Amino acid sequence: MTFVPYKIDHLGIAVRSIEETLPLYTGGIGLKVIHEEIIADQMVRAIFLEVGESCVELLEPTSPESPIAKYMEKKGPGIHHVAYAVEDVQAALDHAKAQGLRLIDEQPRQGGHGKLIGFVHPKDTHGVLTEFCQKIEETEEK
Repeated sequence: MTFVPYKIDHLGIAVRSIEETLPLYTGGIGLKVIHEEIIADQMVRAIFLEVGESCVELLEPTSPESPIAKYMEKKGPGIHHVAYAVEDVQAALDHAKAQGLRLIDEQPRQGGHGKLIGFVHPKDTHGVLTEFCQKIEETEEK
């Protein structure tokens, strides 16, 4: 069953400033930064910190129009979403929809850290924004 999650991939945490927040996670908690990128279509800067086989993803808006900025206007900084690793994001989205859950993404889209992602609406998951993510197979350079 390729739609069944096999681990928690990451926890997304909305922050106002990565520069102000990062020392807590690297110094205070002792996590290691493993990836950083700007996700232009979501208007967000993302930092991934390793926690065993999972990650914490710090999300800083790069625009007041960013979904993360809008989220923080309503709820403030804090846990934004839980992401589950699956073998097939489309199969996971199709299964969720067949179970009556509303989807934010009907089709997978490109996410951070080289993954395909899709979200389930938090109104159907007891207020928790739920993400399915699939690692995209890396191709060897010739």
